[in-house]
Amino acid sequence: MQYEPDSTQQAAGSGIRYFSILRVPFCFLLSAFCFLFLFSCKTQEKVGTVEIGNAKAHNEFFDSMQKQAFQFNTLSARANVELNIPGREMSSRVDVRMVRDSAFLLSVQPFLGIEVFRVEFNTDSVKVIDRMNKRYVAESYEGLKGETPVTFNFYNLQAMFTNRIFIPGERAIEKRQYNRFKLKQDGATAEIRIKDAMDLLYTFMADGEEKLLSTYVTDRSEKYALQWLYRDFRLTGGQPFPMMMDVNLQKEGVSAGGIKMNFSKIETDVPVNMENSIPVKYKRITFAQIIKGITGK
Repeated sequence: MQYEPDSTQQAAGSGIRYFSILRVPFCFLLSAFCFLFLFSCKTQEKVGTVEIGNAKAHNEFFDSMQKQAFQFNTLSARANVELNIPGREMSSRVDVRMVRDSAFLLSVQPFLGIEVFRVEFNTDSVKVIDRMNKRYVAESYEGLKGETPVTFNFYNLQAMFTNRIFIPGERAIEKRQYNRFKLKQDGATAEIRIKDAMDLLYTFMADGEEKLLSTYVTDRSEKYALQWLYRDFRLTGGQPFPMMMDVNLQKEGVSAGGIKMNFSKIETDVPVNMENSIPVKYKRITFAQIIKGITGK
């Protein structure tokens, strides 16, 4: 059933459109997660979280957070990914390859290292290849946004995958922009807040060493939300990195679907193969067709 929001529901309507766009990359993975697999684990030095001690000055806090942020030029990772949507649970091995500020690629390999699905994000578009059904999707972010003025961009998504705070719609955080954040350093963790042009609220939580523990995005009505948790920090090349990420989409406080990523291998500044050509016999389809095939809606 279709409805038209009244004037008091416009913010909520924008939130629906926003989270529909934001959930697209994760929905693409669902059609490939049909098989269970075994994956190997690599022991790494565990890093604990630290409670807030003495409060820092505003700029000092963000200088420290930027310094503590995970640094890389290229990244290669392997994860076991579990997806959960109402009525379905799936898991698969996923290889992640990333070139900072340029592109990142997710290769879904349910068994024997055979790729069945691939998602590539670059700075202005997204490409999805479904090898099982010999079809693909290629679309610009502008095309996906339509008339909705969503500020969230490639660099913001890259930040979420690599445990960094960000300013919605911006490529990086400059020192002169620190005053755009509201900072509260009460209790065991620090709370950092910022709003975007659509009045969506981004809340980041950090520990006493300025490690990012979570990102939470909600619309004005707080009816729709995206929660991204970071857990199990371990040293990777001398830097703490969360080996578990738990992503959850919520509607009125109830989960509408989620993704849990458990990393077993992280390498930085190593050669990565980003080749992503599409075979000429593959059929081009739309995002709506893929999501309908996954969800049945």
